[in-house]
Amino acid sequence: MAHGMTMDAWMGMHRAVRRLVAMDTALFLTDSALGDREEENVHHLASNLDEDVPFGRICPFLTTKHTLEYCLWFADRAAARGHAAIAVVGGDRASGPPRCLPHAYLLRQRIKARHPGLALGGWANPARDAATQVGHLLDGGVAADFYLTQIVSHHDLAPVEQFVREGERRGLALPGVFGVFYYRSANPKTLATLAKFLPVPVESVARDFAKGMKPDEICARTIRALRDIGVPRVYVSNLRPDDAAARLAAIRSLL
Repeated sequence: MAHGMTMDAWMGMHRAVRRLVAMDTALFLTDSALGDREEENVHHLASNLDEDVPFGRICPFLTTKHTLEYCLWFADRAAARGHAAIAVVGGDRASGPPRCLPHAYLLRQRIKARHPGLALGGWANPARDAATQVGHLLDGGVAADFYLTQIVSHHDLAPVEQFVREGERRGLALPGVFGVFYYRSANPKTLATLAKFLPVPVESVARDFAKGMKPDEICARTIRALRDIGVPRVYVSNLRPDDAAARLAAIRSLL
């Protein structure tokens, strides 16, 4: 991403954050890249958001693909700035710099020792073996206060329900926030590119658009399906900053 485009994106993010926070919405803020380059989201937040913005509702992402010194400094600044939580995940192994620690829970353990009051988010993937994924979250060393999941869809709900039921059976009390992707179109090239990084039901999404369904409706359908199997919390990914608040309001109206 060009530097100028990055600055434009962050200016748009500033406006979007204010609108979303005004809606009493939590915001999970990731880096802007897919492994090769990560933007300094805490620095941009501190530089571009006004002091009156409640930083406690904004949860930045931190990956292990930095030096350990940087990762701990990131957590120090997030805590000092007033963020109530950060999500600490491993990061893409296939590209970019190496991880400073082999697993994200090792970094969370170090951050928790420095900032016991800072809530830390972990990661789970319902598309993988449910028993293994729930087992990781139940491990005493996970050092997580909540977890987020990989993107899921109503078009492939069986593994998600299996994950949810396994968690219920084993008494998983850690709050989870399940990922829902906002598909803007059925462009084959776009969907194929997305499928390299996350599970995309390409043919099913294309059929939804072919039937005349709108992006808001497709997104709402996944959220309704998740609610039906007992998932109370979701995050919506891939909203554009310039209309994120409007899109969320429209999706909520469909629910």
